[in-house]
Amino acid sequence: MTLDEDAYYMSLALKQAERALEEEEIPVGAVVVCQGKIVAKAYNQTEMLTDVTAHAEMLAITSAAQTIGAKYLKDCTLYVTLEPCLMCAGAIYWSQLGRLVFGASEDKRGFLSQGKGVLHPKTEVTAGILAEESALLLKEFFSMRR
Repeated sequence: MTLDEDAYYMSLALKQAERALEEEEIPVGAVVVCQGKIVAKAYNQTEMLTDVTAHAEMLAITSAAQTIGAKYLKDCTLYVTLEPCLMCAGAIYWSQLGRLVFGASEDKRGFLSQGKGVLHPKTEVTAGILAEESALLLKEFFSMRR
């Protein structure tokens, strides 16, 4: 993928994050692309579903697997607006995701605090795509909460 393609798909993930913000969820959005086709879109729904595991990444991985009819996402890229947490990194590991692209870093709860070893060894990682836009949505959400 090129930087332009990454920015395009991340912009779609940002649209999902905006949907989360509209529904008063933490604004994180995700898109899964497999062989040039979008196979899943999701956003955080922990409040709506009363489910602490309903992170954008988890929902997108489940939807992508159902769409392509396979539990492994080796040929897929997950675009997510915020660095995944350890729970989501575990799901990324078990799905054998080919590539992870994220926007804003998450210093406190992001998987990188534990090192890249929590991901599948073949998963490529690209960080910082539309990071400022992703962080701005999160700041907006948390400023409304305070």
